[in-house]
Amino acid sequence: MRIVIAPDSFKGCLKALDVAQAMRRGVQQVYLDSVIDMIPMADGGEGTVDAILCAVKGEKIEVNVTDPLGRPIRAAYGFINDGATAVIEMAAASGLTLLRHEERNPLIASTQGTGLLIKDALDRGVKKILLGIGGSATNDGGAGLATALGVKLLDAQGKELPLGGAALANLVNIDMSGIDPRLSDVKIEVACDVQNPLCGPEGASAVYGPQKGANLEDVQVLDAALQNFGERLSEFAGTNLLELAGGGAAGGLGAGVVGFFGAKLRPGSQMVLEGANAAERIKHADLVLTGEGRTDSQTAYGKVPVGVAALAKSYHVPVLVISGSVEGPAGLLVDHGIASCFSVSEGPTTLEEAYTKAEEQLERAVSRILTVWKLGAEFARKK
Repeated sequence: MRIVIAPDSFKGCLKALDVAQAMRRGVQQVYLDSVIDMIPMADGGEGTVDAILCAVKGEKIEVNVTDPLGRPIRAAYGFINDGATAVIEMAAASGLTLLRHEERNPLIASTQGTGLLIKDALDRGVKKILLGIGGSATNDGGAGLATALGVKLLDAQGKELPLGGAALANLVNIDMSGIDPRLSDVKIEVACDVQNPLCGPEGASAVYGPQKGANLEDVQVLDAALQNFGERLSEFAGTNLLELAGGGAAGGLGAGVVGFFGAKLRPGSQMVLEGANAAERIKHADLVLTGEGRTDSQTAYGKVPVGVAALAKSYHVPVLVISGSVEGPAGLLVDHGIASCFSVSEGPTTLEEAYTKAEEQLERAVSRILTVWKLGAEFARKK
């Protein structure tokens, strides 16, 4: 029996590698001689670098950058393909977890630190950048990132704008004359798992601004600023970024990297699967196990289990989802190639207890589920 284990993390509870190892222990209780291949997954947010480096040969380095408020910090990113490809998480330099709750302020928070990570990668000669944009603290449309790479954003007096999302309301001109010339030889792919546009009621500011510290008035200011930014950058790029699906990801960074650098937005799980050479590994499998912290109707919109299942389906390999919790009908995600979804929960419990016992409950759940799966397979053979 050859089994591929390709789960996402259980957010706030277990890292993807921890989930995969617990699943492996459960598998080994049922299929003693099984061949198990683990592919810890991520969707472009926190854990993307570790997931890819766990799957393929590479290295992680730390460099000096700035946090969302411009303070000096150390941030890490990864190299794969003998240094030809950099794997960068914006959360490492511009993430919400870098700020205390009372520090969150998307009016002034900036993606400059992420731009400095990219600049360091260029200094090391990369030819491709995989950029994960989940978990941002910012709402600046990628303006800070662009300025770190030589772009000048100017007001009506020709002065450079201060950092932060609110300042974009005063953007009049975009000066690309000083942009780092090495970018023209580098392909940038962005892990983007949301479809939100840049502005409006479903845009970056309205949907994600409050969790970054924006009140109702701030949201209106930020949305107007991104509207102006989007219009100006669309003129420069020759495409309507205001209608770009995913343009509102990471506080408008989705639109920014497309407009400034011609980047390509892609599903994050798909990028990780490709980086891990998952197709070659899954096509020889008899079964694939995946999972996430919570599986529900939102999972269908580009989450890891669906990304894994899409690949497995193309090779006619069955997929089981085993998650922290599952909400929805019995046939949830069947149309996406997932045979069934299971929860690790063993009964009523507190959140603290669930987190504490997550690994052992996951291991037991996998053992129980595969015991039934094995019995079904044996019965089918006898028929």
